[in-house]
Amino acid sequence: MRVPVPLTAVTAAALLLGTVTGAAPAAAADPDTDRTPLVKVSHGDPYAKCTVGARSPDSVVYPGTEVEPYLSVDPRDPKRVVTVFQQDRWNDGGARGLAAAWTADGRTFHRSTLPFSLCAPGGADYERASDPWVSTGPDGTVYAGGEGVDFVKSTRSALLAVTSRDGGRTWQNLTTTHADEQPFFNDKPSLTADPVRAGTAYQVWNRLDNDPPGPSALDGPGYISLTRDGGRTWSRARKFVDTGSVPNTQTIGHLIVADRRTGTLYDFFDRITYSDDLGTVAEAHYQVVTSTDAGETWSAPVTVARDTSVPEVDPNDPAKPLRAASTLPSPAVDPKTGTLYMAYEGSDFSGGKFDSVQLVRSTDGGRTWGTPELISPEGVPAFSPSIAVTEGGTVALTYYDLRFLEPGNTTTLPTAHQLVTLRHGNPGLRTERRISRIFDWLRAPFAGGYFLGDYQGLVADGKGVRAVLTETHSDAPRNRTDVYTGVFRTR
Repeated sequence: MRVPVPLTAVTAAALLLGTVTGAAPAAAADPDTDRTPLVKVSHGDPYAKCTVGARSPDSVVYPGTEVEPYLSVDPRDPKRVVTVFQQDRWNDGGARGLAAAWTADGRTFHRSTLPFSLCAPGGADYERASDPWVSTGPDGTVYAGGEGVDFVKSTRSALLAVTSRDGGRTWQNLTTTHADEQPFFNDKPSLTADPVRAGTAYQVWNRLDNDPPGPSALDGPGYISLTRDGGRTWSRARKFVDTGSVPNTQTIGHLIVADRRTGTLYDFFDRITYSDDLGTVAEAHYQVVTSTDAGETWSAPVTVARDTSVPEVDPNDPAKPLRAASTLPSPAVDPKTGTLYMAYEGSDFSGGKFDSVQLVRSTDGGRTWGTPELISPEGVPAFSPSIAVTEGGTVALTYYDLRFLEPGNTTTLPTAHQLVTLRHGNPGLRTERRISRIFDWLRAPFAGGYFLGDYQGLVADGKGVRAVLTETHSDAPRNRTDVYTGVFRTR
């Protein structure tokens, strides 16, 4: 579980946050699998010459690394895709900047830069950036969000947003939707374009306060800012999920999904309460709040599932921490039935020994939730689930797992990305395939753990799904990781 610390140390720990021209060649398919070849979307390094961002002699930047990708597909044309990711990760928080890759034909990706840090041309006045997100509205407007952070000249953290009206080629309307200095720290923003209200989008995040009034030593409510004019302006940030009634409580992982049939919004998040000394987690539950008026008002929280995640580590060498998606929910809505799903890391099926990929669902608009279902293989640690539901009702999930790790191997961590589909959401109609190479996770940059990203991406793409993911390779110390994408048809 990702455990924040008092803001006296946020600049050291909570700040562990979390363009390409021409044709992108496909990665060769492995001979022992029938997976569709992935397309590499991260070519070159637009920030290679940037010298901004070092906060101490111990700061280490990993040049040429791309991690923590997300993606969006134009609902009018699934060949128009935009991916975003961190570029040049630092060991002690954030990256030199955020970058994007766009395509108009679904395969040939081109680079653009997101202006969220001083390393980017025309970028915002922040030393580093983190938490890239992207979403496309029903009119084709692409919204990208992220976070700008300062470590040296100040202790600022800010939520940023831009828009593109040419499919990710260029970006306009750079907006600071919210900014704070200590004792506040903003973390884990996401951004969702409303699928039925053109010009409307929502940015949500958690705002940590290490010095709130009263007995609490930590407060972390959910905040929201929204646009109604296609990203030209954003509303003043406001609290929409409160945590003040329970001392030492924060939220994290806010992510909005929308039911296209009704326009109802669902914001999923993890609510974590700590012991009085903030040293341990007292309880943690995934919850959801609902809005039926386009984000103006929100319901009281409903508990979705208990957060049973445990520390992410190399199972053969627990002294080697990994960093994946514990505490971060991945929700989706069936576009025809409105059934809600949430995938997450949990240890219910291992007796608390390691995390697996688990799934819960609601058929009554989020009022009640079923018991967890195991999605990843039994007995195998699995991480970073992403979920999407196709027009035909097939539930698709991707995740990393360690099924290829042999007992006694402490020098490498063989890892692969898997795709599971549940036709009509039925676990009895389950299929699985490997969609990545087998790669060594331990070649990833180290940032609070061996870091592929706090999340990866998966979206419905016509009759199938499109995934975006991070793989490592042997080009160290430079270019340890790259981002890849692929389309996978489902029944």
